[in-house]
Amino acid sequence: MSKILNNVIKTYLAFVHQMLEKSIDKPIESQEKVFQKLIANFRNTKYGKIHSIRHVKSQADFSKAYPVVDYEKTKPYIERMMKGESDVLIGGSVRFFSKSSGTTSDKSKYIPVTRANLYKNHIKSAWDSLALFYRKRPDAQLFNKKSLMISGSISHLPEYPKAIIGDISAIMTKNMPSIARSFYTPDLETAMISDWEEKIQRITHQVGTQDVVMFGGVPTWLLVTFRELLKKYNKNNLLEIWPNLQGYLHGGVGFQPYEEQFKALIPSENFIYQEIYNASEGFFGIQQYNEDDSMLLLVNNSVFYEFLPISEWESDNPASVSLKDVETGQPYALIITSNNGLTRYKVGDVIEFTSVRPYKFKIKGRTQQYINIFGEEVMMDNTDKAMSMTCKSMNASVENYSVGPVFLTTSEKGGHEWIVEFNKSPKDLQAFASLLDKNLRLLNSDYDAKRSYDIALLELKLTPVPSGTFHKWLQSKNKLGGQHKVPRLANHRQIIQSLMDCAGFQVKTSR
Repeated sequence: MSKILNNVIKTYLAFVHQMLEKSIDKPIESQEKVFQKLIANFRNTKYGKIHSIRHVKSQADFSKAYPVVDYEKTKPYIERMMKGESDVLIGGSVRFFSKSSGTTSDKSKYIPVTRANLYKNHIKSAWDSLALFYRKRPDAQLFNKKSLMISGSISHLPEYPKAIIGDISAIMTKNMPSIARSFYTPDLETAMISDWEEKIQRITHQVGTQDVVMFGGVPTWLLVTFRELLKKYNKNNLLEIWPNLQGYLHGGVGFQPYEEQFKALIPSENFIYQEIYNASEGFFGIQQYNEDDSMLLLVNNSVFYEFLPISEWESDNPASVSLKDVETGQPYALIITSNNGLTRYKVGDVIEFTSVRPYKFKIKGRTQQYINIFGEEVMMDNTDKAMSMTCKSMNASVENYSVGPVFLTTSEKGGHEWIVEFNKSPKDLQAFASLLDKNLRLLNSDYDAKRSYDIALLELKLTPVPSGTFHKWLQSKNKLGGQHKVPRLANHRQIIQSLMDCAGFQVKTSR
């Protein structure tokens, strides 16, 4: 029976692909239709009335009436929605809110997920993604066998009793169409567990005897799960457990550092790696072809896009670029207006178009410094505050610091390495490192989740360097002067490695 259903869904996905191709062929027209629908939805909202939405007829009117905003400026309206108020940013009330780190002053941010947003953006885009997957693998068996999806969990906050909160993967899993639920693993109860140690143990117990053909999730958590799975069944690679594996839908963090590890785990030339761009704010892109690692911009999924050139990032009144005016090879900060109520909202991601026929792009980073190798989304504000708190508690002071990743391998866990130049060193480096790690966990919920039980991230590694090391680094780069600084955070090890080279000797480290 499931084979028949797989063929039926395969036929439906061919239709989904046809609709996707139509929007690709007419992207500007598709975006105009999306824009007009969104404007109509904003007519009776309180935020819309503040900005005289009834006078907005065109995209030019829109950009004049509405300012470009970030989370901090949107937060008061979202909090009203979380308390149950209706018609604030979008018509009606909202129950679900996607939780994500990355703001400059809060531990977490909360993005409204309306019913329309869930089904016409996130889930619709998921079907688009499956349509492209079946296009690449006509023999795909996703609705005949099992697909493993590792998601977050759902929770409530006492101050917002009417709001249901979770990361977007958890919200999608909880609201998954019934036709798809029976083909996904683990079961819903296991998927919603908040204790990651228990969740991984239960997942490995369930999935080892199932015929899994596809999996999805953040690479770090999957590697942790797969290590436990191989240990449990005493196998060398995943094909010895799941011989029919066909593909991996990945996103959330850069995949390149993990690519070789996954190839070792899945020694198959026919295995499909398909990147998706499904953020808390929306589902924006899908990798279209195996040989092209850029992603297709989804122009007909209830999101209207604008783009900020790098020259406008620091402007108080930035001038955006429309889709028809973007150029390849230029970094743009992504601005969205969506059916979740976000209006001219700075997502914080930087993309670069690789093609405009069709519109394809790559994610280049964030508009601010950050580390997001493991899905932890640590911002500079987080690390500055954690360092300040720790120095105050430990009677120490710091001249400078820089942070980079210690990459996860199939045999070793990952973490962060902090290169620190002290003005006044703490008496106990290990105690300082442990408290710094604890403070960072307090400030950033995603880092805290990845650090839970040392499952994906170990406690940070502290490497003190001699006085003058950062000066030498700047001098070596011809960047001496008040306007030049050593980057605080990076998603690679080049900076922290060159700082250690400048130190000129074997330094003592502490975990």
